Amino acid sequence: MLDVFLTVSKILVIEDSKMMSRYLRERLEEAGYEVEEWLPLSAMEVPEHIIASATDLILTDYQMPGCNGVTLARMAQRANPKIPVIVLTAFRDQEMESNLLRLGVRQVLSKPIGARDLTQAIEDALSAHATES
Repeated sequence: MLDVFLTVSKILVIEDSKMMSRYLRERLEEAGYEVEEWLPLSAMEVPEHIIASATDLILTDYQMPGCNGVTLARMAQRANPKIPVIVLTAFRDQEMESNLLRLGVRQVLSKPIGARDLTQAIEDALSAHATES
């Protein structure tokens, strides 16, 4: 008998809004992902937590107390440059987006975001990551 193992991708959600965090967790779990919610107190915690969490993708808010999206992206690169990062923001501008993309962020998404667009962005980032590995 052939055993088939399905791997479930783990998404690390970093979001300071409890309502948005709950929305993201619910949509991602509905799509079949394992979700870990976490909020760093400072940017210095980020690399260690990313390594310990064994996440497949990071989904983060841009503006949070103690750690913005640029700093978080930089720290995620230090921890593991191969983990895809997607940034969510309500305040999008060209310079911010360019800085994030230069740091290896896969995509910058605007809030509010629908479930279909969210899961499509994650699927795209994970499949691109799989072909690069």
